[in-house]
Amino acid sequence: MGPLLTIVLLVGYGFGAWKFWTGFDRTNFTKGRLYLTALWPIFFLANKPYRQNFNKALKG
Repeated sequence: MGPLLTIVLLVGYGFGAWKFWTGFDRTNFTKGRLYLTALWPIFFLANKPYRQNFNKALKG
């Protein structure tokens, strides 16, 4: 069960990062694309404005 959970989490992380990277132009952010993409799970949980921008990026 452990390896399966690890694979699922990595796929979810990769999917979220890819969607945010491709939708970055729809957000209010102008800088830090790599930084914001790499740390998206932390920012998503801790920061309401980031969550709103993340959802804008996903809607594309």
